Amino acid sequence: MTIRITGMNSGLDTESIIQELASARSIKVQSIQKAQTKLSWKIDAWKSLNTKIYSLYTDVLSDMRFSGAYAKKTTKVSNSNAVSVITGSNAVNGVQSLKIKQLAKAGYLTGAQVKNADANNTEAITADTKLSDLGAVASTVGEGGESKFKFDIKVGDGEKKTLEFGADAKISDVVSALKAEGVNANFDEKNGRFFVSSTSTGEAYDFDITAVDGDDKSLSTLKSLGLYVDPNNKMNDKDGKYDATLATKIDGANAKIVLNGATFESDDNSFEINGLTYNVLQVTGDEEVTISTENDTSGIYDMIKNFLTKYNELINEMDKLYNADSASKYEPLTDEEKDAMSEKEIETWENKIKDSLLRRDSTLGSVSSALKQIMMEGVEVGGKKMYLSDFGIETLSYFTAAENEKNAYHIDGDPDDANTKSNGDKLKTAIANDPDTVTEFFSALSKNLYDSLTKQMSSTDYSSAFTVYNDKEMKKELSDYDSKISDAQDKLNDYLDKWYAKFSKMETAMAKMQSKTDALTNMLG
Repeated sequence: MTIRITGMNSGLDTESIIQELASARSIKVQSIQKAQTKLSWKIDAWKSLNTKIYSLYTDVLSDMRFSGAYAKKTTKVSNSNAVSVITGSNAVNGVQSLKIKQLAKAGYLTGAQVKNADANNTEAITADTKLSDLGAVASTVGEGGESKFKFDIKVGDGEKKTLEFGADAKISDVVSALKAEGVNANFDEKNGRFFVSSTSTGEAYDFDITAVDGDDKSLSTLKSLGLYVDPNNKMNDKDGKYDATLATKIDGANAKIVLNGATFESDDNSFEINGLTYNVLQVTGDEEVTISTENDTSGIYDMIKNFLTKYNELINEMDKLYNADSASKYEPLTDEEKDAMSEKEIETWENKIKDSLLRRDSTLGSVSSALKQIMMEGVEVGGKKMYLSDFGIETLSYFTAAENEKNAYHIDGDPDDANTKSNGDKLKTAIANDPDTVTEFFSALSKNLYDSLTKQMSSTDYSSAFTVYNDKEMKKELSDYDSKISDAQDKLNDYLDKWYAKFSKMETAMAKMQSKTDALTNMLG
């Protein structure tokens, strides 16, 4: 790079002179930088709009193009404390009678309080207490005569299994063995009791803990653990008094209902029958609960209203962007220009440019026009051409609609729409009287919109999949600006170096001349 020498000998402001000479080239660099900034902003504007288009495409139109999305049903029950009902799309309309005879229960065993066999032993019983300390008697097992504590357990429809424990077995070993067999088990040290329960409700998950047949020692083991349940009296109520030495057991049970005279059982409190899911909550005995299923007109209405709300939001924004005021006199600010402005002034200036970036954009106009055309042209239903207006859905008059909202649709009778809430509600009437026609119309309309956007968002050499604008092309153009800026900056630097070199030579020549003049003056005295 050329050494830059200021006008020390000439007295000229060489820096200012050279910058003025290079101003045209400096402006060219700034112009390319500003164009890159505007393109970057335009890409951001398209990304934001494309996200909203894609949301309409996937979140709304994707489902509404299928008639099954409109198969909405609702069910009312006469006693919501007894049963709640979930309505499937294939539920049959009609009135049904329900009686809830029994709720599902889980098997639950509450053990008797466990005590030390030695009455003088005052140590607290814990999970580490040995079975032998509780008075359990081991049985002789096998030919070797090994002593084992044992008892049987049967879970659900499984086979009865004998659990065996060694001479040093602890309460914790019993808990682990019970869990391994598929039941919940715990020893509550504070209360000194076992608590055992089935892992789910219903008879299929119930369990029984019993002594090994014909083994009195096994019976002794169960009683010492507080796990023995009298098979003849599971609630252990002798003469109205609770027998504290025995465990109590509540058997697992299935839920039972009578629906329209037919009896159904379930291992939990849920029944799925003919498109309805019944979650029973309390027994009603012979009292009937009335179940009424019908078309959910409000659900279909809300779905259509949500579609129109999303469509209106999108089309209004498209119109606003397309019809934006021109900002041709505005350009992105340089750092020097920003230094002379407040943050609010900078924001206002830049927003003016950003708001106009898609003004009269041909791609935006194409996408917007395609959507509007589909909404206006209607679809054929049962051999008859039908339009949104047939369902009380229209745009407002040109003079009534707000600016950039002239292509938005309004539902007659919509209580949330100040413009049309006083009109008769043709849409709700149509849903109630002829839901099939409503379904066919809106599913076909949604499919047309969906197919149109699918085509416009297809991948090309210039755009990515699910993108309506030429994002690939714009990304390349943005990258190309880097090279253009670099080239223009290099040319500017070369031009500056050339002029600095010339002025440097001039300054050097003048310095030599001044030196000779000074020498001559000194010689002449």
